[in-house]
Amino acid sequence: MYEAFYGLKHRPFLTVPDPDFLFWAEQHTLAFTMLRYGLMTRAPITVITGEIGAGKTTLLRQLMREIPADLVVGLVSNMQAGRGELLQWVMMALGQSAAEEPYVRLFQRFQDFVIEAYAQGKRVVLIFDEAQNLTVDALEELRMLSNINADKDELLQLVLVGQPQLRDLLARPELVQFAQRVSSDFHLTALGAQDVERYVLHRLEVAGAAWRIFPARTCALIHEATRGVPRLVNILCDLCLVYGFAAETKVIDEHLLREFLTGAKRRGIYEQFAPLSEAPKLVRQAT
Repeated sequence: MYEAFYGLKHRPFLTVPDPDFLFWAEQHTLAFTMLRYGLMTRAPITVITGEIGAGKTTLLRQLMREIPADLVVGLVSNMQAGRGELLQWVMMALGQSAAEEPYVRLFQRFQDFVIEAYAQGKRVVLIFDEAQNLTVDALEELRMLSNINADKDELLQLVLVGQPQLRDLLARPELVQFAQRVSSDFHLTALGAQDVERYVLHRLEVAGAAWRIFPARTCALIHEATRGVPRLVNILCDLCLVYGFAAETKVIDEHLLREFLTGAKRRGIYEQFAPLSEAPKLVRQAT
């Protein structure tokens, strides 16, 4: 819609996780390091948490791009209670038949799969995205599945990625044995003001921007309005580009951003954005 007007090859602020646009803020680098560390050291359980829109799924997509040949990975996304048995989700994620059958038989097929992978010099890694949706019973079942590990060899590893509620869940007394197996974990927080500016400029650069579309002051206000949550930054920047395109404005300055947010608030939309501080007033100098 606005790409040609701003000289862009792609829309730079889509909310769909895209590793091509991944911005390596310090905390994202640390979180990704912990993911890699968990895999390299054969950690039984790795846990990564963060607020909604913090970039967790994008990190997972990047990790999936780099999976070495000696790992067999099954990704379970957004599993929820009442939507099938956990072991069925696991088998489906591993590319195996998930047809309804007695649990003992299903477990036997899972165990055979893991042992066969091990015999071929591989390890099985189960990654659960949106893991805060798992129940206590499901987590306990995962712990039991991990008992397939023998002696010093880790045949099965678990990676849990989710919102902060996941940490609360793992702190419950019923899951103390599960929590004791977590040997690699990290919590993603929101971006700081400087990182938001670098984030915006990075995504525009990847999209092919030839000039600075969002000045520093605008980026500071974007941080204020979004509280540094990457997904909200994407939403606001994309809307500003649409608004700027309609106004035939090549640069999204502070005035345009405030004008857009004021109009949006007046119409009762985009309530997820925080109110901005007052614009600085011009002081007339005495002569």
